[in-house]
Amino acid sequence: MIEWTNAVVQGVLLGGLYALFAAGLSLIFGVMRLVNIAHGDLIVLAAYFGLTTTVMLGIHPFVALLIVMPLMAGFGYVLQRGLLNRTLGDDILPPLLVTFGLSVIIQNVLLEAYTADPQKLSGGAIETASVQLGGLALGVLPLLTFGIAVAVIAFLQWLFYATSLGRGFRAVSDNQQIAQLMGFNKAHIFGLAMALALAVTAIAGILLGMRTSFDPSVGGGRLIFGFEAVIIGGLGNLWGTLAGGVILGVAQTIGAKIDPGWQLLAGHVAFLVVLAFRSNGLFPRINH
Repeated sequence: MIEWTNAVVQGVLLGGLYALFAAGLSLIFGVMRLVNIAHGDLIVLAAYFGLTTTVMLGIHPFVALLIVMPLMAGFGYVLQRGLLNRTLGDDILPPLLVTFGLSVIIQNVLLEAYTADPQKLSGGAIETASVQLGGLALGVLPLLTFGIAVAVIAFLQWLFYATSLGRGFRAVSDNQQIAQLMGFNKAHIFGLAMALALAVTAIAGILLGMRTSFDPSVGGGRLIFGFEAVIIGGLGNLWGTLAGGVILGVAQTIGAKIDPGWQLLAGHVAFLVVLAFRSNGLFPRINH
């Protein structure tokens, strides 16, 4: 029984990482209805930025976040204002094609710059540290990751519903034309949304790099996990995204407990089951 309990608890903690993968996707879709195919590669890009920063400056990956987060946020703002805003409209195909192209470009640039060799961020003692809880050994890094995920989701929720910037996000999300008439600069609001999403992506990338090895080709898998968490939880619902990540993580760890080869399959099955019975996800967003 303790082994199954451990599998569930480890799945919940893994879900925190998946929620961080998904939070940026959920934010971007919620504000501008943009499906970003390059999101997984941007997570990997953040991990490589973290790797470069830690090696060059000799600092811990968590300290490197102070550099990587503003770097990714600035990149997100420029990317949205300079490129992605031009693709947004009634047709969903142009942004899909452009972000797919961006995905290919990021992968190839990372291959040229860093080669295909797997890399890993060194977190030091925190990687192997654990705490005992009722017979369970819980890793400090997974616990910290889950805590960070909850804090990030709570911050984004507060930002959305308790600040003037959040009102801007919700205004352009509900009706772009009326928001423009009310004085909101749609292009600037979208740029800020992408900047915020990529700042969260920076956190996800650093934690991914500390938890496991990565190379330029792993972005697609991170994108799938992020998409599945978003859709399980409900499009545009931030707390739902956290729940979706937890459900996906638990499904994977239980699947791995049954048979090691079933880990990824169990997550995909859970996703398909939710999609079959609740096409809008378990917690679809209610407009305020």
